Amino acid sequence: MKNKNKKILKEKKIALHYLKDFSDTAREPFLVLDSKLRVVGANRSFYRDFNVTKKQTANKFLYKLGNKQWDIPKLRTLLGEILPKKAVFNDFEVSHKFPKIGFKIMLLNARRLDATQQILLAIEDITLKRTIEEKLADYTQNLEKGVAKRTTELKARIDELAKLNKLMVGRELKMLGLKKEIVELKKNIKKKDEAKKSFSKT
Repeated sequence: MKNKNKKILKEKKIALHYLKDFSDTAREPFLVLDSKLRVVGANRSFYRDFNVTKKQTANKFLYKLGNKQWDIPKLRTLLGEILPKKAVFNDFEVSHKFPKIGFKIMLLNARRLDATQQILLAIEDITLKRTIEEKLADYTQNLEKGVAKRTTELKARIDELAKLNKLMVGRELKMLGLKKEIVELKKNIKKKDEAKKSFSKT
Protein backbone atom coordinates (compact mmCIF):
# COMPACT_ATOMS: atom_id res chain seq x y z
CA MET A 1 0.00 0.00 0.00
CA LYS A 2 2.88 2.33 0.89
CA ASN A 3 4.58 1.69 -2.45
CA LYS A 4 1.31 2.36 -4.29
CA ASN A 5 0.83 5.71 -2.49
CA LYS A 6 4.43 6.66 -3.23
CA LYS A 7 3.88 5.83 -6.89
CA ILE A 8 0.71 7.99 -6.98
CA LEU A 9 2.53 10.90 -5.31
CA LYS A 10 5.42 10.55 -7.74
CA GLU A 11 3.03 10.59 -10.71
CA LYS A 12 1.27 13.68 -9.33
CA LYS A 13 4.62 15.45 -8.97
CA ILE A 14 5.49 14.58 -12.56
CA ALA A 15 2.07 15.83 -13.69
CA LEU A 16 2.52 19.08 -11.79
CA HIS A 17 5.94 19.46 -13.42
CA TYR A 18 4.28 19.07 -16.85
CA LEU A 19 1.58 21.52 -15.82
CA LYS A 20 4.09 24.15 -14.74
CA ASP A 21 6.07 23.78 -17.98
CA PHE A 22 2.99 23.85 -20.22
CA SER A 23 1.19 26.60 -18.28
CA ASP A 24 3.93 29.08 -19.07
CA THR A 25 3.70 28.54 -22.83
CA ALA A 26 0.30 27.05 -23.75
CA ARG A 27 -2.44 29.47 -24.72
CA GLU A 28 -4.98 26.71 -25.20
CA PRO A 29 -6.78 25.27 -22.18
CA PHE A 30 -5.71 21.79 -21.10
CA LEU A 31 -6.23 19.24 -18.36
CA VAL A 32 -3.93 16.56 -16.98
CA LEU A 33 -5.89 13.43 -16.03
CA ASP A 34 -4.81 10.42 -14.00
CA SER A 35 -5.43 6.81 -15.02
CA LYS A 36 -8.96 6.97 -13.51
CA LEU A 37 -9.64 10.15 -15.53
CA ARG A 38 -9.62 12.41 -12.49
CA VAL A 39 -8.27 15.91 -12.96
CA VAL A 40 -4.73 16.14 -11.60
CA GLY A 41 -4.48 19.75 -12.71
CA ALA A 42 -5.37 22.37 -15.29
CA ASN A 43 -3.68 25.45 -16.71
CA ARG A 44 -4.79 29.05 -16.21
CA SER A 45 -6.37 29.15 -19.68
CA PHE A 46 -8.73 26.31 -18.71
CA TYR A 47 -9.91 28.06 -15.56
CA ARG A 48 -10.30 31.36 -17.41
CA ASP A 49 -11.98 30.07 -20.59
CA PHE A 50 -14.41 27.74 -18.81
CA ASN A 51 -15.03 30.17 -15.94
CA VAL A 52 -14.26 27.62 -13.21
CA THR A 53 -12.00 27.54 -10.17
CA LYS A 54 -9.29 25.13 -9.14
CA LYS A 55 -11.53 23.94 -6.31
CA GLN A 56 -14.32 23.09 -8.79
CA THR A 57 -11.90 21.19 -11.04
CA ALA A 58 -8.94 19.56 -9.26
CA ASN A 59 -9.35 15.91 -8.18
CA LYS A 60 -12.77 15.77 -9.85
CA PHE A 61 -13.72 12.95 -12.21
CA LEU A 62 -13.68 14.36 -15.79
CA TYR A 63 -17.21 13.22 -16.59
CA LYS A 64 -18.60 14.94 -13.48
CA LEU A 65 -17.12 18.38 -14.15
CA GLY A 66 -19.67 21.21 -14.37
CA ASN A 67 -23.03 19.90 -15.50
CA LYS A 68 -21.43 16.67 -16.83
CA GLN A 69 -20.66 18.41 -20.14
CA TRP A 70 -17.64 16.15 -20.72
CA ASP A 71 -19.68 12.95 -20.34
CA ILE A 72 -19.68 12.06 -24.04
CA PRO A 73 -19.81 8.37 -25.04
CA LYS A 74 -17.30 8.68 -27.91
CA LEU A 75 -14.93 10.68 -25.69
CA ARG A 76 -15.16 7.94 -23.05
CA THR A 77 -14.13 5.38 -25.67
CA LEU A 78 -11.28 7.50 -26.98
CA LEU A 79 -9.86 8.27 -23.52
CA GLY A 80 -10.29 4.64 -22.49
CA GLU A 81 -7.99 3.58 -25.35
CA ILE A 82 -5.18 6.09 -24.79
CA LEU A 83 -3.45 4.56 -21.76
CA PRO A 84 -3.80 0.84 -22.51
CA LYS A 85 -2.85 1.22 -26.18
CA LYS A 86 -0.52 4.23 -25.75
CA ALA A 87 -2.71 5.90 -28.38
CA VAL A 88 -3.47 9.50 -29.20
CA PHE A 89 -6.41 11.27 -30.78
CA ASN A 90 -6.55 14.58 -32.56
CA ASP A 91 -9.30 17.02 -33.53
CA PHE A 92 -12.22 15.23 -31.90
CA GLU A 93 -15.06 17.75 -32.22
CA VAL A 94 -17.34 18.46 -29.27
CA SER A 95 -20.25 20.93 -29.11
CA HIS A 96 -21.82 21.90 -25.82
CA LYS A 97 -23.78 24.70 -24.16
CA PHE A 98 -21.98 25.59 -20.95
CA PRO A 99 -23.96 27.13 -18.07
CA LYS A 100 -21.81 30.27 -17.70
CA ILE A 101 -20.02 30.74 -21.02
CA GLY A 102 -22.68 29.61 -23.50
CA PHE A 103 -22.38 27.45 -26.60
CA LYS A 104 -18.90 26.25 -27.58
CA ILE A 105 -17.49 24.16 -30.42
CA MET A 106 -14.17 22.59 -29.46
CA LEU A 107 -11.52 20.31 -30.89
CA LEU A 108 -10.05 17.93 -28.32
CA ASN A 109 -6.57 16.43 -28.59
CA ALA A 110 -5.26 13.87 -26.10
CA ARG A 111 -2.10 11.84 -25.57
CA ARG A 112 -0.40 9.89 -22.84
CA LEU A 113 2.35 11.73 -20.98
CA ASP A 114 5.68 9.93 -21.20
CA ALA A 115 6.57 7.65 -18.28
CA THR A 116 3.30 8.26 -16.42
CA GLN A 117 -0.18 6.80 -16.41
CA GLN A 118 -1.59 10.23 -17.17
CA ILE A 119 -3.26 11.97 -20.09
CA LEU A 120 -2.86 15.47 -21.41
CA LEU A 121 -6.20 16.66 -22.79
CA ALA A 122 -5.86 19.88 -24.83
CA ILE A 123 -8.89 21.91 -25.89
CA GLU A 124 -9.08 24.24 -28.89
CA ASP A 125 -12.07 26.58 -29.03
CA ILE A 126 -13.17 26.88 -32.67
CA THR A 127 -16.55 28.53 -32.02
CA LEU A 128 -15.57 31.87 -33.58
CA LYS A 129 -13.81 30.19 -36.51
CA ARG A 130 -16.85 27.97 -37.22
CA THR A 131 -19.24 30.95 -36.88
CA ILE A 132 -17.15 32.93 -39.40
CA GLU A 133 -17.03 29.92 -41.77
CA GLU A 134 -20.83 29.55 -41.57
CA LYS A 135 -21.35 33.29 -42.16
CA LEU A 136 -18.98 33.21 -45.14
CA ALA A 137 -20.78 30.14 -46.53
CA ASP A 138 -24.16 31.93 -46.12
CA TYR A 139 -22.74 35.10 -47.69
CA THR A 140 -21.33 33.11 -50.63
CA GLN A 141 -24.62 31.26 -51.08
CA ASN A 142 -26.62 34.51 -50.95
CA LEU A 143 -24.14 36.13 -53.34
CA GLU A 144 -24.49 33.22 -55.78
CA LYS A 145 -28.29 33.44 -55.53
CA GLY A 146 -28.09 37.20 -56.13
CA VAL A 147 -25.79 36.72 -59.14
CA ALA A 148 -28.06 33.97 -60.53
CA LYS A 149 -31.14 36.20 -60.09
CA ARG A 150 -29.40 39.18 -61.70
CA THR A 151 -28.16 36.96 -64.56
CA THR A 152 -31.74 35.73 -65.16
CA GLU A 153 -33.02 39.32 -65.12
CA LEU A 154 -30.28 40.43 -67.56
CA LYS A 155 -30.98 37.49 -69.86
CA ALA A 156 -34.69 38.36 -69.88
CA ARG A 157 -33.81 42.00 -70.68
CA ILE A 158 -31.40 40.92 -73.46
CA ASP A 159 -34.11 38.64 -74.93
CA GLU A 160 -36.57 41.54 -74.76
CA LEU A 161 -34.09 43.87 -76.49
CA ALA A 162 -33.34 41.22 -79.12
CA LYS A 163 -37.08 40.90 -79.88
CA LEU A 164 -37.42 44.68 -80.03
CA ASN A 165 -34.38 44.92 -82.29
CA LYS A 166 -35.79 42.23 -84.57
CA LEU A 167 -39.09 44.09 -84.73
CA MET A 168 -37.34 47.41 -85.45
CA VAL A 169 -35.17 45.82 -88.15
CA GLY A 170 -38.28 44.21 -89.65
CA ARG A 171 -40.06 47.56 -89.72
CA GLU A 172 -37.00 49.24 -91.22
CA LEU A 173 -36.82 46.61 -93.95
CA LYS A 174 -40.55 47.06 -94.67
CA MET A 175 -40.06 50.82 -94.85
CA LEU A 176 -37.19 50.36 -97.32
CA GLY A 177 -39.34 47.99 -99.35
CA LEU A 178 -42.22 50.49 -99.36
CA LYS A 179 -39.87 53.31 -100.39
CA LYS A 180 -38.59 51.14 -103.24
CA GLU A 181 -42.15 50.38 -104.32
CA ILE A 182 -43.05 54.12 -104.21
CA VAL A 183 -39.99 54.93 -106.37
CA GLU A 184 -41.02 52.20 -108.84
CA LEU A 185 -44.62 53.46 -108.87
CA LYS A 186 -43.44 57.01 -109.49
CA LYS A 187 -41.28 55.76 -112.38
CA ASN A 188 -44.22 53.82 -113.83
CA ILE A 189 -46.57 56.82 -113.46
CA LYS A 190 -43.97 59.07 -115.11
CA LYS A 191 -43.57 56.58 -118.00
CA LYS A 192 -47.36 56.38 -118.43
CA ASP A 193 -47.65 60.18 -118.38
CA GLU A 194 -44.88 60.47 -121.00
CA ALA A 195 -46.56 57.80 -123.09
CA LYS A 196 -49.91 59.66 -122.91
CA LYS A 197 -48.26 62.92 -123.91
CA SER A 198 -46.52 61.38 -126.91
CA PHE A 199 -49.77 59.62 -127.93
CA SER A 200 -51.80 62.86 -127.74
CA LYS A 201 -49.25 64.65 -129.96
CA THR A 202 -49.75 62.10 -132.68
